[in-house]
Order: sequence, then C-alpha cells, then structure tokens
Amino acid sequence: MKGLWLENKQLQLRTDIPVPEPPQGEALVRVLRAGICNTDLELLRGYYPYTGILGHEFAGIVEQGPEHLVNQRVVGEINAVCGHCRFCRSGQPTHCENRTVLGIVNRNGAFGEYLCLPVENLHPVPDNVPTEVATFTEPIAAALEIQQQVPLHPNHRVLVVGDGKLGQLVAQTLALTGCELVAVGRHRDKLANLEARGIKTSLADDVTDGYFDISVECTGNPEGFAIARRALRPRGTLVLKSTYAGNLSLDASSLVVDEITLIGSRCGPFTPALQLLATGQIDVQPLIHATYPLIEGLAAFEHAQSRGVLKILLEIS
Repeated sequence: MKGLWLENKQLQLRTDIPVPEPPQGEALVRVLRAGICNTDLELLRGYYPYTGILGHEFAGIVEQGPEHLVNQRVVGEINAVCGHCRFCRSGQPTHCENRTVLGIVNRNGAFGEYLCLPVENLHPVPDNVPTEVATFTEPIAAALEIQQQVPLHPNHRVLVVGDGKLGQLVAQTLALTGCELVAVGRHRDKLANLEARGIKTSLADDVTDGYFDISVECTGNPEGFAIARRALRPRGTLVLKSTYAGNLSLDASSLVVDEITLIGSRCGPFTPALQLLATGQIDVQPLIHATYPLIEGLAAFEHAQSRGVLKILLEIS
C-alpha cells in the first residue's frame, strides 16, 4: 500500500508498505481522509525519534473487525494501551506505560491507505457529519481535555494565545463554557473566523498583563508562551497545548513568586467531540485550506508548513 513514511527526519512517499494484519482485539481501517497537524510537523523537525507512517487525525471505514463496525465510518483514539499497568488500572490510560500512539510512537499512522487500532478505540461517525469534518474529532477532543483538567466558570477570565488550527478549536470549545474569553493572534483573517462565532479577539501585542485567570498556549513557540505567562494574575493557571521540537526557556522564579499552576494538556474525550460536530456547535469548515491526494502528500506537507495556513487534509482513498 501507499503511505507517507518518516525516517531520520526525512519524509517520503512509499508504495511498498504491506497492508497491516490486525492482531487480536484490533480492527483494520481503510483511511478516507486525514489531517496534517502541528505534531506531524514537529515530528518532521525531530520532536521525537519516530520511524513509520505519520498521521493521527483521520476518518475511515472498518474493513475487518466486529460485525457491528464493519463498513461503518469511524474515527479513532490514538493511544493503544495495555490495560494492566498502573496508569491503566487507575483510569489514566493515555499515560499507559506500554502504549503505542498512532503515527507518533511505535504504531503506523493515518497517512497510509490502511491502519490498525484496538476496537475499543474506534467511534462511529454520526451520519450527518461529513468525512472531512470528522477528521477534526481528535483535535477537538484534545481541546476539550482542558475542561477535564481545569474547572471553568462564567466568571473566569480566559485567554487563548494562538490563532492557528489548535487555537481556533480551543477557543470554540472554551466559548461554550460561557467564560469571559479572549483569543489573540497575529492574523486578522484567522481571528475573523472566531469573531464570526461571537468570540472576542485581539492582536497578541494588545494583551493586558496580569488580567487573566487562565491562559492557554496554542502557538508552540517561545513568544506565545511569554504572552500567555505574563497575561496571568498571581495564582493563575497556564495550560500548555503545544508540542515543542526545541527547548523552551522560561523564568522559573516568576512562576514560583506568582504561584502559577502549569498544566500540560493533550489527548481528550472523543464522544463529546463527535457530539459537538454532529450538533454544529463547532464549525471546522473555514479551517480547511486545501485537500491533496495521498500521492501528492509531500506537496501537502510543504503547503502545511507555509505561513498562515490552517488545516491541510489528505484524501487517502
């Protein structure tokens, strides 16, 4: 089968990859669409020494698996877990000590014609959700994870730093809580997507220092981190949603003096993410900037790395 293969920070289109054989408890999924995300780009830059097929945001059709899922469109949680380590036993499977992660850690991903995932990871896509929209389930779930980690109330002042793919979804999900929300970035056209949904926006340089209770960093760069940090009041909470290929320098003393809570945040719940898409409470269509066939995957990655580009999708089959 065809797939986009990463090795030694070099991406290539291969046509000689064997179709995977699903082991016991897993299903074979024919991938329909897949989205290029910032984590894929960071892997290309060496964020983690991964070798294999990239991609973890996808929608596909089950070709081998339980009868109730065969021929169904599905999306899939990306962590395949062991079920018996201390994290699995304590209800924290996304931190499983023995996990593989789709397109990230020891498991071929979605930028190939087929993939395998445990049956328990798969979620049917509602009939009214278009396939290209369903590919956003994983990043929306990641955005919703913030609300699993930080109690949010209407009186909270919340800042989202970054107007890219992740920042757009984080802002839309946080807006549903009724909090006092501001999303900031450097691209007026991207901020306009959020303004159209009634979300208050501002340019990043206009952020008021010390005003916010919670800030969410979605840029993946040191400048965004600095804005998110200085925007917080003492005893505020800083949520990090981005992965960084390089090291991040920070003023640890200021975190201590202001008693800042620092929270890392990644994978989240799929069921409510699909519900938001099915009910139209999240709008992802304006975020899709282009769709490429798999055979033009290298060009798609070039486009995805261009300044100002939001979501690039791959049409796999």
